[in-house]
Amino acid sequence: MHRDDPGIVLRAPSTRTVGAYALIVSISLVLSVMVGCSATSDGSATGPIEISTTSGDLHGIRTAHVREFLGVRYAQPPVGDRRWTVPEPVTRSSAPVDATRAGSPCMQTFPVPGDHPPPSEDCLTLNITTPRTIDDPTGLPMMVWWHGGGYTTGAGSAYDAQRLADRGNVIVVTVNYRLGIMGYLNTPGLDGGGDFGFADQVESLRWVKANARALGGDPGNMTVFGESAGAMSACALLTSPAARGLVDRAILASGSCMLNWPAGTLYPEVPAQTPYASQPDSQATGVGAAEQLGCTGTAVVECLRTLPAERLLTQNENFSNQLTYGTPLLPRDPAAAIADGQRLAIPVITGGNHDEHRSFVGGLLAMQPDAVTAANYPALVQKSFGSRAPGVMTRYPLDRYPSPGVAWATVVTDAAWACPTLRGARLMSSAAPTFAYEFADETAPDVSGITTIPQAAAHATDTPYYFDLGGKNLLTSPRRRQIADQFIDYWTSFARNETPHADGATEMIQATGDARDVLRFGTTSTRPADFATEHQCDFWG
Repeated sequence: MHRDDPGIVLRAPSTRTVGAYALIVSISLVLSVMVGCSATSDGSATGPIEISTTSGDLHGIRTAHVREFLGVRYAQPPVGDRRWTVPEPVTRSSAPVDATRAGSPCMQTFPVPGDHPPPSEDCLTLNITTPRTIDDPTGLPMMVWWHGGGYTTGAGSAYDAQRLADRGNVIVVTVNYRLGIMGYLNTPGLDGGGDFGFADQVESLRWVKANARALGGDPGNMTVFGESAGAMSACALLTSPAARGLVDRAILASGSCMLNWPAGTLYPEVPAQTPYASQPDSQATGVGAAEQLGCTGTAVVECLRTLPAERLLTQNENFSNQLTYGTPLLPRDPAAAIADGQRLAIPVITGGNHDEHRSFVGGLLAMQPDAVTAANYPALVQKSFGSRAPGVMTRYPLDRYPSPGVAWATVVTDAAWACPTLRGARLMSSAAPTFAYEFADETAPDVSGITTIPQAAAHATDTPYYFDLGGKNLLTSPRRRQIADQFIDYWTSFARNETPHADGATEMIQATGDARDVLRFGTTSTRPADFATEHQCDFWG
């Protein structure tokens, strides 16, 4: 990433915001070059670049190591009367389909630079990357990637999967899904309300499964994996009736169902948050946004459908963390379902980053330099943790950290990210094998451009290890490259046979109901670590 690229977008809080994940930062990985730009055809014939799918006959491209089929429709465009309807299966094109360029990102507030069309409501496309040669007659594992970005930003095309597909000998599919108000609007009586983006993700799995054989893959070997909001969606999928028969494994990076941000931790004025919203809260957000847009009464959705997308986007950031439960797709709060052992019994890898919340605190300090100081640190702790504040101050004294910002980021990382993720791993282990890890490379590439506090292994800094972001390999040191190879080997062997393995490396740790250790990808080594002790999970529960 270029240092002048706005990888983290800062926003002031809305007066109506109930979903605050993207108010402070949107780890949208805004890059100068998007996936596919680095691909060049070399003309030698290994795998076919013309394949027949339910979307039509695709014409793709070859690079030195892979084949790519980009910008492929997997559902009908959700435009016009289809705005805020559940996705419909794509109609097969009678003409050859040019699959040599990524499609439009879904509508979002901030621009997504790169070699693709501008954001559009007509955005339900995916990008397929396969090894150049497919020599497995049974078909390769299918890995479907759901991007992060707080449910309000991002695009599948930002994640160049050539290295992952080639080294791992798997087929990788990166997906666009509706975002923000387009993806998560909910009002009383709106069929599918609150879950349109999630429904898109489910439809993408149906498309991939239906077309796996044509791509050289195994439709009976489907892994969904994601980071941040993408992982939160994948975790929610584990509790959805729609998942049955669609997915065989899941990898959750920085997106456990159990994440829980106390009041004031995402932003000083924002209430407590989880990755999901109840029907009443989701509908209140939707009705409030409609009122701000001048749509009231009994025909709210009809009124909203008459408005241009640009006007709707003025309310977009209110729809972060608005994936809705109490719906046909998500009958229960995913966190409650996981806690009760009610999840799809498939193997899972789950984990996160050692310094997760530094990106959020760093973004806050870039916008408000005096938001976290030695003077107001006790008040922040008191506001967020109430009667527990004295214990928090004892365990996280300012003199233990290089700055108040790092101290506060450590508190929130442990309380809201790390320990809930460990709890989720423990709970999920009762249903099927669950493997736990932590990314902790202090030298991770700077994907955000934030300089207010050291980022170390902050949120999203793991993504360059398994993707070339925007077609750029950011792994500039031998240890970074070693971690990347290990990540890819663990992830793809898990996708292949449910057992994460990397030659010459420690076996990944399988969680139990009282697990304390995880496999840590550290700055100098990859080894087991006492995660529960380091993140003070006995204190946080």
